[in-house]
Amino acid sequence: MGPSQIAVSFAFQPLYSLHTGGAVAMEALARAGHGEHSVARLLDEAARAGRLAETDVALAAHAVRQEAGGQALLPLHLNLTAASVAEGAARFTPLFDVLDEVGRRPREVVLEIGPPFGRVRPADLLDSMAALTDLGFRLALDALGRGDLPLALLAAAPASTLKVDGTLTTRAPGDPASAAIFEALLHFASRTGARLVATGVENPAHLEVVRGLGIRVAQGPLFTGHDSLLEGMTLPLPVTTEQVTRSAAPRVKDFLKPATTLPASATCEEVREALAAAERVTGIVGVDDRERPLWSVDRARFLLAFTGPYGHALHAKRSAGRLADTPHTIDAEASALDLLDVVADADWDRTGDDVVVVDRRGRCLGVVLVTEVVRGVAEAKVEEATALSPLTRLPGSDTVARDIDRRIAAREPFVTAWLDVDSFKAVNDNVGFAAGDDLIRELGRALTEVAARLPKVTLSHVGGDDFLVACDVDEIATLAAAMVDASWSADGRPVSVSLATLVCTTASVGSYREVSKLLAPLKKRAKEVPGSSWVLGRPGSDRVEVLRGRGGREVRLSPPA
Repeated sequence: MGPSQIAVSFAFQPLYSLHTGGAVAMEALARAGHGEHSVARLLDEAARAGRLAETDVALAAHAVRQEAGGQALLPLHLNLTAASVAEGAARFTPLFDVLDEVGRRPREVVLEIGPPFGRVRPADLLDSMAALTDLGFRLALDALGRGDLPLALLAAAPASTLKVDGTLTTRAPGDPASAAIFEALLHFASRTGARLVATGVENPAHLEVVRGLGIRVAQGPLFTGHDSLLEGMTLPLPVTTEQVTRSAAPRVKDFLKPATTLPASATCEEVREALAAAERVTGIVGVDDRERPLWSVDRARFLLAFTGPYGHALHAKRSAGRLADTPHTIDAEASALDLLDVVADADWDRTGDDVVVVDRRGRCLGVVLVTEVVRGVAEAKVEEATALSPLTRLPGSDTVARDIDRRIAAREPFVTAWLDVDSFKAVNDNVGFAAGDDLIRELGRALTEVAARLPKVTLSHVGGDDFLVACDVDEIATLAAAMVDASWSADGRPVSVSLATLVCTTASVGSYREVSKLLAPLKKRAKEVPGSSWVLGRPGSDRVEVLRGRGGREVRLSPPA
């Protein structure tokens, strides 16, 4: 029995980096008949007929052929049973044939080996895994926590990825024991150099737990937007505080250099001639007729292979793709930190290679070098660190100023807010500077926490007890409630805060300087309201709404038309 006797298709579920918010691989999941159980029955019948490995490998080859039309250029995860793998690497000839047919290399494929493990001899499985690794495949062990994987086999297996079963993920938010298992596996992974993947992430609570545990990669329905998998559909990850702070990092396009390209059909001799003509060129990118990168050649590795014994005779007239690598690509709008995370998440050690920068249509715009990006990020981080407040670790007013100018240029409606402590000098005079510093830190932490839930908020600590905020119109009510409705104190002494907000519609203001000038009288008005207060004004209007504070009235703020 083979897969040709039953209608089998594949859904491709992304594996997401919890640092970049982008997909780092795709897993092919077989679907037949009425769903997953139909494929399970197919494999059971194949096992009874003595054709399990044949059927399992044929399904994997079918997945490769179907995925080839997507041009995802991401590592592809293929599922196999331990019994099939234990029959030996020779069983994988059909998979090699299809990989060669579609232009994929074994190192771009991760073989996920799943249960049952108890039916195979560990020695046979380990021998086969070692052989597959030697052939270039990367290996993963699947269903940890649900399957019957012996710990001795886990310790001996040459697996670069460990996938924790979704049953543990769903229990982890309220179950310390499940969280402890994750922590133990994380320790094992860090000691062995493997990557731990949390599967079955279904909701934000699961995501929060696996993030808190320090897991870098996750997978599940939360990232597809549907309980049943939709082929090719992925969603961005919810924004984290870390990602908010990445916006000031240099962009990939800041390091862009022209790419040396050749048609993807170029021969090895044509690549050699291009390299000889320009000594400073570090690599060549092979592109199709739409300028999309299909392969890349590293200068040193190519010349080493081409100029070695018999290299010219073997390769000169043949396709350059035989000595090329799959290009590592990144979007031009990504940040430099995104690039470094992609390198880490992909387990990529070719840090001297060119990374191909592409636009939204996948067309080659140029190349960047990882080493140059590392240097640029380091310089930016040093500059950023000197501008952070030592109390709150928040950036200065320049950060909000840039964001406001960007929103004005983009003709976006927005709100600017100025928060400070009422009579802060009296706080320092009565309970001391240390208590005043503690209060400032507490306000900074509260602002940071609420900003983590609001994706369009930008924060600055201007100095002393003054904080500046820029956000979308529908976000300010949440931020105001968190800050103005809270009870604040300094060393037991109650204090109040004032929040002055300016709602700016399209083209109502022309610059950050104008915004700051309009905020000043609003702040003065907020100080006049007893207790913690929130006032709101608009450019061109003398009306000031008192939304919080004794004697004021609470008004529900809605976005302007």
